[in-house]
Formats: sequence, C-alpha cells, structure tokens
Amino acid sequence: MEFLFEYGLFLVKTITLVAAVGVVVALITSLGMKNQEGKKGTISVTRLNERFEAMRGVLREAVLSEADLSALEKEHKKEAKQKQKNEKAASKKAKNKNDATAVEERKKRVFVLDFDGDIKASAAEELRETVTAVLTIAEPNDEVVVKLESGGGMVHSYGLASSQLARITQKEIPLTVCVDKVAASGGYMMACVADKILAAPFAILGSIGVVAQIPNFHKVLKKYDVDYETLTAGKYKRTLTMLGENTEEGRQKFMEDLEDTHVLFKEFVSAHREQVDIDAVATGEIWFGRRALEQQLIDEISTSDEYLYALAQEADVFEVDFEQKKSLPEKLGMSAAAAVEGSLTRVWGKLQQRYFG
Repeated sequence: MEFLFEYGLFLVKTITLVAAVGVVVALITSLGMKNQEGKKGTISVTRLNERFEAMRGVLREAVLSEADLSALEKEHKKEAKQKQKNEKAASKKAKNKNDATAVEERKKRVFVLDFDGDIKASAAEELRETVTAVLTIAEPNDEVVVKLESGGGMVHSYGLASSQLARITQKEIPLTVCVDKVAASGGYMMACVADKILAAPFAILGSIGVVAQIPNFHKVLKKYDVDYETLTAGKYKRTLTMLGENTEEGRQKFMEDLEDTHVLFKEFVSAHREQVDIDAVATGEIWFGRRALEQQLIDEISTSDEYLYALAQEADVFEVDFEQKKSLPEKLGMSAAAAVEGSLTRVWGKLQQRYFG
C-alpha cells in the first residue's frame, strides 16, 4: 500500500513537472523562432589525415617494440625531409602563373560534407553553407565527398537539397556520394546528382516513387451532424480534404498531380544516371547495396570509412561542418529539458532503490 502511495505521489509530481516545463519550453521556443531566419553559424574544418595518423600512432606505441618504434621514427623523419623538399619545389613552380603543371602537381584535396536528412530535409540549410564554403576554394582536380543518409521526404525540400549538390558538379568538381545506411526516395534524388555513388553492402537505395496519405474524417463529422465547408477560388485549389467530403473528380486530379511528380522524379534520375533502366527501377521498390549495384543505381560497394581512408593515403582530406549558433532561448530550452530529465531519473532511481533493492 505504501508503494502505491509513493508511486502515485511520484506520478503526480512527474505530471506537474512535465506540464510546467512544457509551458516554459513552448514560450522559449516561440521566442527563439522569431530570430530563426537571422541565425548565424560557423564553419569548422578538421583534417582527417591527422586523425588517421593519430590512431595509427596510438596502436604502434601499444604494439611495436622500442627498437621498431625507433627505426620507424627515423624513417618518418627521412620521409618528412623529402616531403618538405618536394613542397618547396612545387611552391616555387606555383609562383610562375604561366606554368600549367604547377597546379597539376599540387596535392589533391578532398572535402567531406555530411547530410543527415529528415522528412523536411532540414539539413539542407547546413549543406548550403558548407557547399558555399567549399566552392570558394575547390578546383576541378579536387573532390567533394558527401556522406548521405536519408529515407526521403518532401519533394520540394529534397529538390532544393539536390540543387545544392548540383552546384558542385556545375563547377566541374568531382562529386562522390557515400551511402552507409539509406538513400531512398528524396535521398536517392540527391545521391544521383553525384558523378559516383558508393554504398555499403546492405545500404538501402531506390524507392523512386511518390506517396501521399490523407486521413478523412467526413463520416465521423456527419455522424455527429457537424458541417464542414471548404471555400476555394479556382477549380483545383483543393482536390482532397481531411474534413470535407472528397469527390471522385478531386481524387482523380490528385492522382494526376501525383503521377506527374513521379514522371518528374524519373526524368531527374534519368538525366543524371543515363545507364539506369528507369522503367525497371522507378517502381517504388528499394534495393540493398549489392542488388543496387546490379541495377546500376550505384557504382561501387564501399563504406565511407573505407573510401576516405584510401583517399587519405594520397590526398589531403578535410571534413567541413557548419554549426548554427543557438540563441539564448534555445540554450535555456535545452537546459530546462536536461534538468527535467535529471530530476525524473533521480526520483525514479530512489523509488527503485527503496522498493526493488
């Protein structure tokens, strides 16, 4: 009985606390949204070659003997001197603008971008910033690699995200998309823009189709004698509705729009991947990595880690990120959420310790 009382008290405290914090977070969020459009952020760049070298160094120290480490260090010093000598020679050639070979001899640079998409392709804003930053310095003998993960979403949102990637290829800079988990529907729309698509063996690709789902509550409203009217100017301003009575004409028009969107999707994929039999793959189906390779939806089987590590052996690899600055209301909201989570965890922990040992 005492347990039920304690548990009931805990439940009441929890509901009260969550409700109070919910109101605060809602107010904070509404304040933060006012400044959403003017938010700024910063570009950060990480040289992956150094990260790989640090990993290698840690393992070498743990595995190799002191004699082997000493010999290896001498070899590295010798290589570093030769590298420095080569770089000086290349720099001297680069000063002569008429020397076309100077640019060719410069070490290749690889710029790595991330895109983790939701249904609204919200990450397109960060993608826009990183693409813009890279295009200020990248040249045709460099490469851009995009690690892409998305199950798709809104057509117009993913259309814009695809256009951001197209800016890279329009500058004749090689673009590679790596898919470790999923690039389906709008995600594949983005991927097909690339010059080369790589995917892990069991990554999900394809889903070249269009879907729309609309619940209709007209019968429920009719049952309770509730009238709902939709007033429009324009014959097809509203084809299907959630609350009104849908007509066969409206349903047919909606389907025509859906089919037209599918046609545009197929034309987009065909324009970027001519080798694909679009009628065979544009059925809405998905394919795992190896099957996608058979359908020519991708070019190679490889994880992003494998590909980037291989590039780092011959090129300078830079990971480019854009981080938006959080406004004060957003920071307060995150702090409030963390405080609630901590409080609930502590209360529940005490109950468990008291009654369950």
